[in-house]
Amino acid sequence: MTQDGGVVVPGSFDEAELLVVVAAAIIQEGRLLVVSKKAAPSVFCLPGGKPDLGETPVETLVRELDEELGVRPLDPRFLADVEARAALEGVPMKMTVFEASISEVPRAASELADLRWISGGEPDVQLAPAVRDRVLPLLRQNGLVA
Repeated sequence: MTQDGGVVVPGSFDEAELLVVVAAAIIQEGRLLVVSKKAAPSVFCLPGGKPDLGETPVETLVRELDEELGVRPLDPRFLADVEARAALEGVPMKMTVFEASISEVPRAASELADLRWISGGEPDVQLAPAVRDRVLPLLRQNGLVA
């Protein structure tokens, strides 16, 4: 795995087979917001989703956070492009992660089963590999979570 300007690259996936996802790293008081989907309620990941045709990453972020949490991202800033295996689909994934604040208190809606604020060391929270192995270490390195 290498890092270069906020880009985390664990290996080289064929671009044609990648699942493309946009997600938000929302941090409040040193804790990261993670969500679980009804399809896999025990696995927690970052809020976000797949872009619709023609959407920019920021447009995808705005739409997905509204649909999933009923919030708007405030001042989204590119954090990293992360490549990993998608926890639910089991295929190679490229996840563009934005750090953002949110407009109000989030609530689980749409296809979400649950949401939690975590520090990353909770024994009862199973994190998606991309969050556990790529995003949390980057957030810790940048001093955003403990």
